Amino acid sequence: MLTLTLLGLSIGLVANAFPTQQSGNGKNWVVIVAGSNGWHNYRHQADACHAYQIVHKNGIPDEQIVVMMYDDLATNESNPTPGVVINRPNGTNVYKGVPKDYTGNAVTPDNFLAVLKGDSASTKWGSGKVLKSGPNDHVFVYISARGAPGLLAFPNDELYANDLMDVINYMHKNKKYKKLVFYIDACGSGSMMAKLPDDINVYATTATNSYACYYDEKRKTYLGDWYSVNWMENSDVKDLSKETLMSQFKIVQSHVMQFGNKTLANMKVKAFQGNANARPAPPMTLQPVVEPGLIPSLDVPMAILNRTYSATATATAKEYVYQLHSHLKGIGQLRQNMLKVVQCVTGVNRENPKILSWKMDLMQHQCYKDAVSHYKTHCLNWFFPEHEYYLRDLYALFNLCVSRYETDRIRMTIEKVCLVAETNL
Repeated sequence: MLTLTLLGLSIGLVANAFPTQQSGNGKNWVVIVAGSNGWHNYRHQADACHAYQIVHKNGIPDEQIVVMMYDDLATNESNPTPGVVINRPNGTNVYKGVPKDYTGNAVTPDNFLAVLKGDSASTKWGSGKVLKSGPNDHVFVYISARGAPGLLAFPNDELYANDLMDVINYMHKNKKYKKLVFYIDACGSGSMMAKLPDDINVYATTATNSYACYYDEKRKTYLGDWYSVNWMENSDVKDLSKETLMSQFKIVQSHVMQFGNKTLANMKVKAFQGNANARPAPPMTLQPVVEPGLIPSLDVPMAILNRTYSATATATAKEYVYQLHSHLKGIGQLRQNMLKVVQCVTGVNRENPKILSWKMDLMQHQCYKDAVSHYKTHCLNWFFPEHEYYLRDLYALFNLCVSRYETDRIRMTIEKVCLVAETNL
């Protein structure tokens, strides 16, 4: 009797350590998001298009795939190959056939959250396609974007960690999935999943530091993000019925974190990136890229300007010198503004080192939302869209809120500091 009891216990432990793969009557659903626009952010939409090609060729039908991307690359005046988007040097066209469910101004946090909830009535401007998943289904969510502590930047708005977590809990409570996996590639994206429970069958991997890669001299932009191209090229060259999520985590392990139910990492990639009842796509052969040319994502606009200037003939170099000068001036002004905001809010210099650190935890969600919205309204109205360095300094507002400085005080200080800065321009 004791032997049978121990055997039953052992079987139970193994079952928990190695979750079952997709059941025959379940479906696989996919949500793919590129959270930016502009040619300098080419890589995010290229990543998203590549992700679509992977899940599509592995048998997931378009009616079970939702794609959100601004869609301003294929016909962009900077595109030397109209209609073509690539994600690696000399790569294939990943744009072909990609569904255009939510494009342009429809790429919003509200639409994204409505898609996850399956709430088509709350979507605006897009196709209205949402997840129709149920308790037997697997859901795979991939996001490539810019980020900051506690938020992911969409083209015109922000997705906040607490709002995403509320929707994940809603999906769990309303049985919108059997197992749910997130891959998020953005600076500081670990903060999006820091509060993810480990008992609701959700597994997430995130890039703590996002790096652009594959600079293309012809297109004058970066083709991919390092975290993203690593997992996707792994999916391209491996048999997804044999490769595990843990294998992909190890492939991109530099500056990557895991959250939630980590036992799900033992599951096969095909359980989320393919149709469980379809034969996986034949593995591809990819030529290795000798030098990926990694650059921190927030440094991309400057890196593009520097590379363009270096390759420019002397006759047109003055224009790029002017752009570089303006870019550096803008970065310096943003940094000075944020330092002044912190100094004025705290009122004492000894508080500043604590505020100007990255180690605090987010508790004051509404304060942070209000502060970021106010900062964007009053401090960025004069700024060029591609100058996205403000994201780098948002941790200071994050920490002011966590330190429980009054929201009204932060807002008033932002107005005063940025009004003076704009007057002096």
